[in-house]
Amino acid sequence: MPRILRIINRYNIGGPTYNAAYLSKFLPPEYSTTLVGGSPQPHEAHSGFILDQLEVQYIEIPEMGRSVRLLDDLRAFRQICALIRLHQPDIVHTHAAKAGALGRVAARWCGVPVVVHTYHGHVFDGYFTGLKNRLVKWTERLLGRMTTAIIAISPIQKQQITSQHRIVPERKTHVIPLGFDLSRFSASQDIKRQTFRTNFGIQDNELAIGIIGRLTAIKQHELFLDAFARVAKTHERVKAFVIGDGERMHELQAIWKTLATQSGINEERLTFTSWIKSIDVALAGLDIVAMTSINEGTPVSLIEAQAASRPVVTTEVGGVADCVEDGRTGLIVRSHGAEAFAQALDRLIIRPDERAAMGRLGHAHVVERYSYHRLVKDMDELYRQLLDPAR
Repeated sequence: MPRILRIINRYNIGGPTYNAAYLSKFLPPEYSTTLVGGSPQPHEAHSGFILDQLEVQYIEIPEMGRSVRLLDDLRAFRQICALIRLHQPDIVHTHAAKAGALGRVAARWCGVPVVVHTYHGHVFDGYFTGLKNRLVKWTERLLGRMTTAIIAISPIQKQQITSQHRIVPERKTHVIPLGFDLSRFSASQDIKRQTFRTNFGIQDNELAIGIIGRLTAIKQHELFLDAFARVAKTHERVKAFVIGDGERMHELQAIWKTLATQSGINEERLTFTSWIKSIDVALAGLDIVAMTSINEGTPVSLIEAQAASRPVVTTEVGGVADCVEDGRTGLIVRSHGAEAFAQALDRLIIRPDERAAMGRLGHAHVVERYSYHRLVKDMDELYRQLLDPAR
């Protein structure tokens, strides 16, 4: 029975938790998986409920945080080494940057035969500049040398980490897109829509636009706020919802208050909801879903939006073009200016038939490509190849 130690950055809501949860739960029964992760930051919702729903047991290492803290990182490293010695895994599979650094070094230190790392995004664009960016790349190249196989979650991401940034060679890199249980996003939509819209006071003749994700700099929420302020001046029956939480909550609330005052619109037309665990209910209640990130791997919020038959408006970053068909399932805005983003929102606001058509096409586009059944099958095939290269 192949034994896997799976390590994720932290138990916050996002792609890595879902990816790890489905792989831990649904890999063929001959695998034995131990799931390990760090604690979420104070402003992040804990994703343990996702694992609990799937009946996946997990180990939490509080010292493995997002930031670099030498003493905490050393303690986390020692705990990972202890878990490796206890479970004797055949494969250590790490997900995202912090887990990838500590987990891969620990795996090689302890002599694990196969080391796999998944880039759920990367920090080579939009996070660091100058010397710090060069140091990060140098570190990732060194970690790449001690890794048996690298997984990119989209073809675009593979090109970025192999050709553009030259982090790892192409021969080591495999494309395995994320996978989810998307069935809940199309189930009981009428009931869910009524629930969300009643809870937030949205009238039948009003249109709701939402943006979903951590309130952090890389998500560039101020672009969404600026763009919405522009369309809100023209369209009186439109409301917006910022779904998520993070270190920028108070800053973004202040930005919105200033924009609303300058634009002469009621600031209550935009609501900061904090985290909503039943995101399928929120998506059923929305009419358009936006994303304004500077950098993304595969944006989970856009996959889920399309699974819920909602058209999307998004910046052109990372793996967006791999999961959104521009002009068919949504609109990809190539300029990061608020006016261009507002124009894309305006186009979908005034064209209900186009919104409906994009929603239908989006659902068909993602349900098969991003199924957890496909994810598990792809990963099983890779594991078998790595464990027995002669097969």
